[in-house]
Amino acid sequence: MKKFTEEISNKLNELLVKNYDAEKGYINAMNNVENPEIKMFLKRRATERSQFAKELRTEILQYGEIPEDSGSFKGTMHRNWMSLKSTFTTNDTEAILEEAIRGEKASLDEYKEILKDRTLPPSIDSLLIKHKNAIQSAINTEKVHEELVS
Repeated sequence: MKKFTEEISNKLNELLVKNYDAEKGYINAMNNVENPEIKMFLKRRATERSQFAKELRTEILQYGEIPEDSGSFKGTMHRNWMSLKSTFTTNDTEAILEEAIRGEKASLDEYKEILKDRTLPPSIDSLLIKHKNAIQSAINTEKVHEELVS
């Protein structure tokens, strides 16, 4: 049981860190766009990711494991959100949205990957499905926003 718990908590911790990343990426993006509608959209995504992180932390703690701290990776962002930084220098709203969609798609894949694990406890399974669906819906919304911009 201990090994099982640790394995699940490691997977959840990976997602946790990626959600911290995404939140930072969105806050960054938000500060680099002028369009108020897109700013609001990015703010909502950042808030959503912050909420995901809180929920994941709670699950990890319930297993008696230690959740990663958002500062534990010294503010460096993972590959998903990496190229967002260079996009900001151009201040191109369309490019920022494209990057955000790319980041979300990578997140979606990570959630799908973990959900393939049929040994997940039901509470975690349903939490991850809820997150995955929210990310999918964000991708669909982002595509609409991208069309508005182009």
